[in-house]
Amino acid sequence: MKGPDRNESAENGDGERVVVRDRRRIDPVTGEVRTPAAQPAGAAEAEGPEPVPGPDAVAAAELAAQVAERTADLQRVSAEYANYRRRVERDRESVLVGARVQFVSELLTVLDDLDRAEAHGDLTGPFKSVSDKLVAVVQKLGLEPFGLEGEPFDPSVHEAVQHEPSDLTGPTVTVVSAVLRAGYRIADRVLRPAMVIVADRADELGQGDAATEPHALTDTKTPDPDPADGPD
Repeated sequence: MKGPDRNESAENGDGERVVVRDRRRIDPVTGEVRTPAAQPAGAAEAEGPEPVPGPDAVAAAELAAQVAERTADLQRVSAEYANYRRRVERDRESVLVGARVQFVSELLTVLDDLDRAEAHGDLTGPFKSVSDKLVAVVQKLGLEPFGLEGEPFDPSVHEAVQHEPSDLTGPTVTVVSAVLRAGYRIADRVLRPAMVIVADRADELGQGDAATEPHALTDTKTPDPDPADGPD
């Protein structure tokens, strides 16, 4: 009986040795499955180039490449759609804020009248009820008043109409001492700055005063007369 991987040799008519390799997986004699024998290093190179992939392997490689390409396209489309949704939401919110700002801006003078009426004690009875409902509506739209006495002066949200000295100390130079008209904003948009009176630190107001003060007179003495110039 021959081995699992048989190599038969013979000589042709010219005396050359011919080697026949039987690589069938099933032994035609015994019908058993053959186990390939280990080949020495360099045997694969001696046998010739690698076998060419069959049509099934080529089709599988093409299918894998198409799947990878479609997956990349899907990921790109998903990212573009997510960016589009964020941009639409941002634009929608901006339009809504703009509409609220335009509507509430027309009511600021009415709110000023209500504040003055409350300061004079005239905001009572049904008038007070209507005022509360109006304030609740504008607050629901996002309107926020700002401007309090004692807070640091900020030129981006405060409009100073008067300065007055104070005994402030520390790093804060200017603070709001009185609010003449409240400021309002919606989200990050300032509808109207607060009209305020600010108190400046005394040493800040006094800068430059020393330069304008008159110089003190120097004490000069009249020189004694020369004895040689005395009376003869």
